[in-house]
Amino acid sequence: MAKILILANNDVGLYKFRKELIESFLGEGHEVYISLPDGNYVEKLCHMGCVFSETLIDRRGTNPITDLKLIIYYKTLIKNIKPDIVLTYTIKPNVYGGIACKATNTPYLANVTGLGTSIENGGVLQKTTLALYATGLKKASCVFFQNETNRHFFLDKHIVTGKTKLIPGSGVNLKYHRFEDYPDSDDIIKFLFIGRIMRNKGIDELLEAAQRIKNMYPNVRFDLVGDCEENYAERLLDLENRGIITYYGQQDDVHSFLKGAHAIVLPSYHEGMANVLLEAASSGRPVIASNIPGCRETFDEGVTGYGFEVRNTEALVNTIEKFIRLPYDEKKQMGISGRAKIEREFDRQMVIDSYMEEINRILYMYKRKAGAES
Repeated sequence: MAKILILANNDVGLYKFRKELIESFLGEGHEVYISLPDGNYVEKLCHMGCVFSETLIDRRGTNPITDLKLIIYYKTLIKNIKPDIVLTYTIKPNVYGGIACKATNTPYLANVTGLGTSIENGGVLQKTTLALYATGLKKASCVFFQNETNRHFFLDKHIVTGKTKLIPGSGVNLKYHRFEDYPDSDDIIKFLFIGRIMRNKGIDELLEAAQRIKNMYPNVRFDLVGDCEENYAERLLDLENRGIITYYGQQDDVHSFLKGAHAIVLPSYHEGMANVLLEAASSGRPVIASNIPGCRETFDEGVTGYGFEVRNTEALVNTIEKFIRLPYDEKKQMGISGRAKIEREFDRQMVIDSYMEEINRILYMYKRKAGAES
């Protein structure tokens, strides 16, 4: 049995999107170590059987001294645990964890969960981030990508030169995000946004669109769920007091909100693979999303949802209007078709199988190498 070390930048994503993968590791008798900042879901991960090492990560910081300390921390952690393989997620664990694995000659699998703002916005920061990525991913045994556009970007710029594999995002737990009957009528149409309240999630366009739609269609509701990470608190309160939106803050159970919605709306600027859209479609809800990599893969245009031009409020308003005008039975059928698409293309077991295949390949290879050297 193997020691598997997972490097991540938060506990919520690790638990909600990779719990089943961790369960598979533990079920096969592997020891699982997790390195990430402390949070509300760490206790759940430890209860599953993981061994936790608290790791301080400034997700958006660019202080080189802080990042150097993270590399040193990862190297020390790897030397102490002596893992057989390391799994990394998100930019800093991918880059600095990759550098530490390279320095300690430890095999590792990286997962590019999206390009991120530093790459999307271009300029000097993009060049710096790509240079760091090239160093961090250089010796990766395999780099997983969640959409083909991101993979081509990394390959075209020669950031990744080794083995890559495309996976369907984090996949969806089809049992948890079960199909739900569509709301009984569309007399009141409920649009749902789930995500961090921040500019890069398209929140400015969404709030403007909500005001315009409410003026034209009083029978429409806009429900927002998610942590307010940027300075939108006053604006949200104002719009709520005016009856434009209902803001629920951070919620542990989003499935109950999906159940009551007629459609999910995500005007995000960039995604690896939008988990919230996968979960909504799995629950039988039509998708209205930016026509960008990481969103467009989650729906079939006009069949399970609609796409619109990113950063374009007018396009968002027109697309929401188009959905409002759909007959009730067509809205309902969109949700049914969306569930079928998720079952075909995004079952989380597909992701688990991809990881297990790579891990078994690596462990077998190193076992043969050790045998040959002895």
